[in-house]
Amino acid sequence: MKRRNFLQLTATSIGGFILLPEFLRASSSLLEGASLTSDNVLLFIQLNGGNDGLNTFIPYANDLYYASRPSIGIKKDAVINPIAGLGFHPALKDLATISQNGHLSIIQNVGYPNPNRSHFRSQEIWQTATDSDKFTNLGWLGNFLDIQCNDQSLASLNVDGIDNLALKSESVTGITIKDFERIKQFHSNAESLKFSANPQLDFVRKIAYASGEGMEEIAKVLSHTNKTDEPYANNPLAKNLSWMAKLIKGNLASKIYYTSLSGFDTHNNQLQSHQRQLTILNDAIFSFYNDIKKHGFLNKVTVVVFSEFGRRVQENGSGTDHGTAGPMMIIGGNNKGKIIGNNPNLETLNKGDLIHEIDFRAVYATLLKQKFNFDAQQIGITQNELTNLF
Repeated sequence: MKRRNFLQLTATSIGGFILLPEFLRASSSLLEGASLTSDNVLLFIQLNGGNDGLNTFIPYANDLYYASRPSIGIKKDAVINPIAGLGFHPALKDLATISQNGHLSIIQNVGYPNPNRSHFRSQEIWQTATDSDKFTNLGWLGNFLDIQCNDQSLASLNVDGIDNLALKSESVTGITIKDFERIKQFHSNAESLKFSANPQLDFVRKIAYASGEGMEEIAKVLSHTNKTDEPYANNPLAKNLSWMAKLIKGNLASKIYYTSLSGFDTHNNQLQSHQRQLTILNDAIFSFYNDIKKHGFLNKVTVVVFSEFGRRVQENGSGTDHGTAGPMMIIGGNNKGKIIGNNPNLETLNKGDLIHEIDFRAVYATLLKQKFNFDAQQIGITQNELTNLF
């Protein structure tokens, strides 16, 4: 059986509206895995395109910022919640409120050595947690899940139109869903696991059964959480987060959730396009924040917002080109609500780019240790944990 045909058959066998990752492996124990025992949840929001960190959290007290960005710099009187020379973009008014509530930490100048300015490659580096000169086809979260919940049929949930490399694993089953509206009642059939003379068909049957079992569990959880519906902003990211909130409130077995928001490649018309994307992000996260806070899940759910790189310091006409370091946001999860790291250094640059001060893998190590008591060195992450995030 050709690989392409196999994947098409697998997807069709379970309804055609969820995407099965290519990395699934046949295993006689596929349905016998143990769940993560922690009640903590990690939810990742990936900002695709390279978010401009300098215009997200504005170093308004630094004259070099305005000298470098005479056309696209955010005016001082528009900055929200200014403190210690740093303030929020005006589109992030509700994230500023979350910060004032003590539930949002900003990690400044996050990146990695020898940065790559290609969207695809830099996203790959972030998703695999490898050095910029090394390559692997497995994701950092997939590696973690392989050890922590081997062969679980619903180890992670990616709400997107495509699979995410960060979740790619050797043995566990992660599911990508692009349309919750089409989820119907699933009925797994153990008869489908009977062995035949065709091992490839047996493999398809096992994967279909495992995925169907996961979808059945999702449908069951959703049916029990309709009564806890909360109002959400009207945008695609908010819709994704609303589904995730339902599943989290319904105690779905998955502890890793992932989604993305594109549109941050602001080479031109940045003031307008960046304002639009940050508004979508702000409104979606604030809806989710209010929902999980109201239902008592704020300390258990940690939202991680990141982008594959920042933008260059100097504007390029009406926009900015690909850069290097940028900020990460951590919301909920009982974080300390601090600004971690220094304000961006606009005096000492590397070929016009910010120099990273915090390796993104140190953030990963901290998340795994603090939320799941997991030593990230087991998956090849050697950076020290941050001491002031949680």
